[in-house]
Parts: sequence; C-alpha cells; structure tokens
Amino acid sequence: MRDQEIAEILKGVKTIALVGASDRTDRPSYEVMEYLLHQGYQVIPVSPKLAGQILLGQQVYAQLKDIPLSVDMVDVFRNSEAAVGVAHEAVAIKAKVLWLQKGVISEEAKKIATDAGLQFVMDRCPKQDIPALGLEK
Repeated sequence: MRDQEIAEILKGVKTIALVGASDRTDRPSYEVMEYLLHQGYQVIPVSPKLAGQILLGQQVYAQLKDIPLSVDMVDVFRNSEAAVGVAHEAVAIKAKVLWLQKGVISEEAKKIATDAGLQFVMDRCPKQDIPALGLEK
C-alpha cells in the first residue's frame, strides 16, 4: 500500500480496536496504544486475559464483538495464524480497516478483509507511519 493511502486511512479513522493489547509497558502493543491515545485516537484494547480491566484509562474487552461502539480500524498485535480469525471478526463488526502490525503477515486475512470491502494494511505500524507521514499532533 502506498504512503498516500496509509495517510488517508490514518486521517480518516477515529476509533481503533487494538487486538492483543498488553498491560506490560515493555510490549509494543502497550507502547503503540499509548502513542495512538496521545495522537487523539479512541483506542479500545482487546484481550481475553485482561477483559473487564482498565488499561491506559480504557475499558478492555475480550473480543471485538463485545465492543459497544462502532470501530473504524482493527489493529492486530497477534501472530500471523491468529490474523485470519481476527479478520473474520473485523468483517463481522463492520470495521472499515484491518491493520496487521509489523511482522504479522497473512494473505488469507488480506483476502477475507478485502473481499468484504475493508481496507487492508499489512506489516506496518501506525506509531512509525504517523510521524513518517507528517501526521503527528
């Protein structure tokens, strides 16, 4: 995906479900969630292990379908094998974008998402893309 398309996605989304959220401050998912919150996005952490808790001031949900709000983007911090299931869940909740983090590669998840009309980003990180594209607030 071209940088211009990435920039349009990042400018257009407001609510991001972060799948694979961690409460460990040394984990990339924690750092990215904290950064996205500081950039003004509404970030909803998703983690079965942490469900019902508060992470960085946000309610944690067990699954995407449990989130009571409309989600623009699903940001995936899970392994490549898990991305397929998350893709199905993202389609089911009518997300607009499925974003697989650095190192998460799944052509099957891409097909599921794009066949359903979702925009798809793979092997990139919004925490890196936002400043690189001049979108930092």
